[in-house]
Amino acid sequence: MSTEPVGQSPADASPAAPPPPPSAAPAEAVSPWAAPGSAGRVTGPFADLPAGHAGPEYATPSYAPPSYAPPAGVAAGDVLGAGRPPAGVPAWGAAAWTPAAVPARRRRPRPVLLLSSALVLGTLLGGIVGYGIQERRRPTPLPPLQVALPAYPAAAADPKAVADAAPKPLAVDGDLVKLVIARPEGTEAWGDNPDSPSWLTVGELADWSGASKTTFTSLNQRGFRRAAGVDWKKGDTKYRVTLLQFGPDSAAGAIAEATDGGSTSSFADGVNGGYRVASTPSTWADSTNKYYYGYAVARRGTLVMKIEIFAPQKADAAELKDLAEKQWERLA
Repeated sequence: MSTEPVGQSPADASPAAPPPPPSAAPAEAVSPWAAPGSAGRVTGPFADLPAGHAGPEYATPSYAPPSYAPPAGVAAGDVLGAGRPPAGVPAWGAAAWTPAAVPARRRRPRPVLLLSSALVLGTLLGGIVGYGIQERRRPTPLPPLQVALPAYPAAAADPKAVADAAPKPLAVDGDLVKLVIARPEGTEAWGDNPDSPSWLTVGELADWSGASKTTFTSLNQRGFRRAAGVDWKKGDTKYRVTLLQFGPDSAAGAIAEATDGGSTSSFADGVNGGYRVASTPSTWADSTNKYYYGYAVARRGTLVMKIEIFAPQKADAAELKDLAEKQWERLA
């Protein structure tokens, strides 16, 4: 077996590198002022310059960005950010903008800031002082609690004694028929009208007034509740006693329903009302018959009493006053 080295096969050899291209001759510098195809010959306004001269020192154009001044309305010391120009500076002027080149403006304290600081400081100091004063005060002791112990009677109460001690209800809240005065002796009935104390409807009251529609509407608007009365006749003089009860909110104005708005004379001490006798005659409704009118009116609680006299001559004031006093006493 041979131990001689084996040479590399031509097929296994790597291809040879191609020879380098011949170096190109250095291109001749062409002046920017040379005409095309003139091989570096200078033409134009600098044609008379010596050879190898490309023109004046500014023949090759160069540009430097100008320095930038702050625009109108931008303070010299207002620099937005570290080293950044304010808004509105173009890109070409950003390089020329330097915060160090602009003098800083001295800031002065603002009145609003001073006032706000004073208010906050004053409030804080006031709270501290108030707390210190209150902390040094001694606490005020509260009074002891006092609770009334329940008391029980030694013996059972008498029902009758308790009822007698209780406040009595007003007479006007009871049966109105029992409160109307009776017809005097020696008198007679007045037509179909009740000659003994009886209940009266709002329709009967409206019919007797001579103005049915107006009276009916007015009584209902004033809170009319109930009524009772009695009529009689003595000779040619006619008498009528009426008790009218209204709601609690309408009792104060109920007297206006029973009067004609004229002045009256008091017929008893402490009475809420009075009496009056007309000096001129009036006419019955739907007739030519005349009469002299007299009335007495008063209010106790929610009840209004009214006494009327229809006489062929001027009504007797003394008789009217006497009837009013008797009816008023029954309402006590």
